[in-house]
Amino acid sequence: MRFRTRLMIVLLTVVIVSQLATGAAFLRATQNDVLAKGSQRLDVGARVLTQLLETRGEQLRDNVAVLADDFGFKSAVSTQDTDTLYSVLANHGDRTDADIVLLNNLDGRILASSHHAQDSAMPFPELFERARQEGSAIGVVVADGQPYEFVMLPVRAPNLIGWVGMGFLIDEEVTAEINALTGLDVSVVNYRDNGEISYLASSQNEQLATRLLSGNGNALMETADSSSSQMTADEEYLSFASPLYADAANQTYALLQLSRNELLGAYRSLQWQLLGIIALILLFTIAVAMWSARSMSKPLMVLANAAQRIGKGERIHSLPVESERSEAGLLASTLLSMQEGIAQREAVLQHQSRHDLLTDLPNRFSAQEDISQSILRGEPFTLLRLAVNNFRDINDTFGYALGDHMLVMLAKRLQQLPGPESKAYRLDGDELLLLLKQPSSDFAWRTRVLTTLQTPIDLDKSPITPFLSTGESNYPDHGDSPQLLLRRADIALDIARRQRHPHQRYIEGQDERHLRQLMLIRDLQEAVSNAELWMAYQPKVDTRTGLVCQFEALMRWRHPSLGFVPPDEFIELAERSGSIRMLSRWMLTHVCEQLHAWQQRGYRVSVAVNLSASDVTDRQLVTYLSGLLERYQLTPDQLSLEVTESAVMQDIDLAKATLLELNQLGLRISIDDYGTGHSSLAQMKRLPVDELKIDKSFVLAIDSQHDDATIVRSTIDMGHSLGLTLVAEGVENYASAALLSKLGCDYLQGYWIAKPMPSEAVPAWLDSFSPLDLPHPQTAALTTSQRTL
Repeated sequence: MRFRTRLMIVLLTVVIVSQLATGAAFLRATQNDVLAKGSQRLDVGARVLTQLLETRGEQLRDNVAVLADDFGFKSAVSTQDTDTLYSVLANHGDRTDADIVLLNNLDGRILASSHHAQDSAMPFPELFERARQEGSAIGVVVADGQPYEFVMLPVRAPNLIGWVGMGFLIDEEVTAEINALTGLDVSVVNYRDNGEISYLASSQNEQLATRLLSGNGNALMETADSSSSQMTADEEYLSFASPLYADAANQTYALLQLSRNELLGAYRSLQWQLLGIIALILLFTIAVAMWSARSMSKPLMVLANAAQRIGKGERIHSLPVESERSEAGLLASTLLSMQEGIAQREAVLQHQSRHDLLTDLPNRFSAQEDISQSILRGEPFTLLRLAVNNFRDINDTFGYALGDHMLVMLAKRLQQLPGPESKAYRLDGDELLLLLKQPSSDFAWRTRVLTTLQTPIDLDKSPITPFLSTGESNYPDHGDSPQLLLRRADIALDIARRQRHPHQRYIEGQDERHLRQLMLIRDLQEAVSNAELWMAYQPKVDTRTGLVCQFEALMRWRHPSLGFVPPDEFIELAERSGSIRMLSRWMLTHVCEQLHAWQQRGYRVSVAVNLSASDVTDRQLVTYLSGLLERYQLTPDQLSLEVTESAVMQDIDLAKATLLELNQLGLRISIDDYGTGHSSLAQMKRLPVDELKIDKSFVLAIDSQHDDATIVRSTIDMGHSLGLTLVAEGVENYASAALLSKLGCDYLQGYWIAKPMPSEAVPAWLDSFSPLDLPHPQTAALTTSQRTL
């Protein structure tokens, strides 16, 4: 198809589409405006209906008030003179044109009614209840399938002696009045819970109303749930359903309708006029388009050909046009300028797609490409993955802008490193990468590099030293693909960061360990529901009495495929993955349930459970523990909590608040593994701590290591001076137990006393346990039985 023809078709298509779209939009807007005005009329009609019902209800209320104040009527109510009541209600109902009258007692039983049996239940319980609460009530009710505007008032003499009510039928007289006021057709319909729709009253003739209901009842009722009017299915009426009454079996609506033909009559005439105008415009457009296409085709053909050549990547230096000042000449110069701009933008985009925007270092994509090229060439190389250990703290303290400045400075230093040849990349966040053109990195070179990189950087006039960790992988020793080499360098970096080492080279098996950790983190979510977790209990012995004073609850996991998983391994993974609170809640619930079970068997046992750093900062922990103690009928002395000092030191203020609440609950608090963290007894003094557990690393060889004995003795003395009790864990022989007892340690725990045992073995072990005979300067009398701990 020739360009001239295409141009003419395009022009015609644009005009036709625009004219049709404009006409359609205009007609649609006109129709919407007409329908909106119809909806407004319906809305006004609904308000008129509501106002009319309210007015008639107020008039009826005044008439009922006259009857309620009548002395003779009050006397008849007091004496429950049935004949007089029926006569008075009938006479007053006739005078006020009421269609239904009734009187009921204070209990809601009918005393007299025009429609209901004597002593029957109040037929309108919702209205009656509202009248009792508010002193009176006006509303629409349904009796014998008919809607009534009903008023209920109290009868007082002077105390409340009954309730009198009157109502008028919402019938054709009401609908005719609304029709006269608003010009809208009004029908009253009832919609039952079985889907049946019944005609009650209408300003239309009964046959028309019945036809509308039988064909479109469901659609009409749906308008009651909408805030706007809707067209009926046969598109004859614009309808609005206003709810009058609803209960479990009936839903009564006032249906207001406006004829579609009446609304849209003028709109149809406008349609034909607009179509004629559009047709004339199209004829004129065809003539103009043919002339324009003929005059523009020649230069445009040249420009179109030039654009095709540019699109193919061909470089054009000039374009033959008649005049540089004409539109074609301007378009030609624009094409040439566009050609230059495209080339520049492509170069920029190519650079940006392969480089980090902040540091201008090559990005991960470039790194993978360069690694792939080195692998194809068969050249041995080394990947060093670097990360700033304290980068998050730097961002939190100095702000992200200064953190970005640090990354830029590190990037410049990486680009200026001395030989051997290397290339730097930024992977993401604070992670950088060095591609070193040698089989491995030697210690001396790494030392120089880290010294250079860790030179203090001036951040906001404050010298900050970036401490780096590096993970190394080598080709071909550690893999033959970019993804594998990068992952193994990442594994080595992760180990270096967690161990606070400056460098870690990937070692065979670490990948498998990493996959094992991922598997454990994943399976830990289902370990509770699959009953793979269980609790072991290890006893503690009082050195003064030699009796068992408590058990420590220790979590165990038997993985279905990996077997026994050490607690230190999966607890650490749970803390890193955010699952520790789930495990802690399971452990606390399980231990309390077990304490209750032992108590039912006659063993009143105390158990200590371990809390994580996440638990110590959990503000809901106190409420949860309080609920457990109440549910399992336990006292606070049956449960104590052990917290590692490292967990407390992470946020000592928040930990103090939580521990204070736990202490106020009556629970004993113990600091576990004391001596391995960075706390001191002075810091412990700030906390509501009752007990210190000396770490087993100081206890295992206390009978042979003089330094350990000195540390333990000083810890015991200082702890006692602060009013704390001391527990030594890791007691594995009698010599250690005797020495600890002489040093004044209060409680002992370790394999020499008993290994951790399952819950079902505890009662039998307690029955067979004999008090330990330990030397102590203040041996106390045995006052505690083995079965009451």
